[in-house]
Amino acid sequence: MVIGVAGLAVGLVLGGIALVGTLAFALQRSADNEARRIAEAVAMLVTEDALPDPLPVVGSTVRVQVVDPQRRVRSASIDADRLVPMLFGDELDRALDDGPVFIPGDRLGLRGPVRVVAVRAGPADDPQTVLVGKSMADVAHSVDLLKTSLLIGFPLLLALLAVVAWRVIGATLRPVEALRAGAEEITGGARPGQLPVPESHDEIHRLAVTLNGMLDRLESARGRQRAFVADAAHELRSPLANMRTQLEVAQRLGPRNDWPAVADDLLADTERLSRLVNDLLLLARVDDAGPRPAKVGRVELGELIAGAAGRHPSPPVRVEASDTALWTFGDPDALGRVVANLVDNAVRHARGEVVVSAYAEPPYQVVSVTDDGPGIPAADRDRVFDRFTRLDDARARDAGGAGLGLAIVRELVRQHGGTVRLDDARPDPAEPATNPGLRVEVRLPAAPADRQPRFVQDRQPRSVQADSERPTRSVE
Repeated sequence: MVIGVAGLAVGLVLGGIALVGTLAFALQRSADNEARRIAEAVAMLVTEDALPDPLPVVGSTVRVQVVDPQRRVRSASIDADRLVPMLFGDELDRALDDGPVFIPGDRLGLRGPVRVVAVRAGPADDPQTVLVGKSMADVAHSVDLLKTSLLIGFPLLLALLAVVAWRVIGATLRPVEALRAGAEEITGGARPGQLPVPESHDEIHRLAVTLNGMLDRLESARGRQRAFVADAAHELRSPLANMRTQLEVAQRLGPRNDWPAVADDLLADTERLSRLVNDLLLLARVDDAGPRPAKVGRVELGELIAGAAGRHPSPPVRVEASDTALWTFGDPDALGRVVANLVDNAVRHARGEVVVSAYAEPPYQVVSVTDDGPGIPAADRDRVFDRFTRLDDARARDAGGAGLGLAIVRELVRQHGGTVRLDDARPDPAEPATNPGLRVEVRLPAAPADRQPRFVQDRQPRSVQADSERPTRSVE
């Protein structure tokens, strides 16, 4: 605010100086032109040898003399001196060569400075010079009046503009100050913070609404993070508590304890803990990876399905192979994890058979995993994709799942630009109500085998054998 007022003051001062200078120059030039017109008229009379005496001049602020080369006054106006010329010494030469000159007004009996114009006249054998002096008192008075007006008016105008600017800028910045104070009060505690929204529908209002939306998203993300950490801690605590209990019991029993059985139980809990930690790390990497997978190449879905189904006996897993290769773009490891999770879930809950198939449905390639288990109610089909979600009828911690399998599937499929959907399988005619089954359908963007995505270099798909050599994960 202070800088703005100072800049305004400097601008007004510079503008005033320019205005005074312009007015003084214009008035002086007008006086010079008037004196030159009078001098040229008198010079014409001298040339025509029709010079009257005294010289007729209108106005009491003008003096006219006609002098010869010996600086003698040949003729003069009524109020002009007839003995002494207006210009002394080299003043006459300077006036003839350089233009009008200033002389003191008391030399001619006039107020203020006098502007003298010199014009040559007469024939060559009798050269003469016409001198016209015009008082600049009115010009000086006008300039002084303007200076006084500016010296009085500019401070008042500056004060008025400062008050107006203070009020306007203050009213404009008041919502910004409210936003700053509101932001300072947001401490990151349990209570979510909101910034005050001004009533005016302007840029500040839109900024406040946008910032509040950002705070809501941050609070939502923080809430999800807290819930995720709490669920992860709870899931990690269970196998650790089991391991500690078994070790304490074994320690009390001493030599009577069946140590091979204890080792088997501890190994099972360790494997469960390892699966959980691996799933958590995978979700963390997916969250940090952004909207696209880190590694992208051509992937043939038939090979992924064969690799995932090869970890389970047939029956219960049956693969319906496609007659043509089904290509998509993506990370082979991530897409292999998607198919493996779906097959593992289906095997865990199937009563008799799991059918895995893939087919083309342009512009998508579709992977379908169908089981004849209890299915998932329609009301819960969105909720099961949340992390650490279990359904009482279909899922149990004892089955080895932590509620992360479908969450991993959804995140990986979304990262590859696809969708995943749950639906009832074909009902069993004998028991349609108790065994609706579940059909999981994954749609991925199709890609011709001879093309590659623009944002990555081509990479050959990883072999199914490499996938099948990884340890089986029971993911839910």
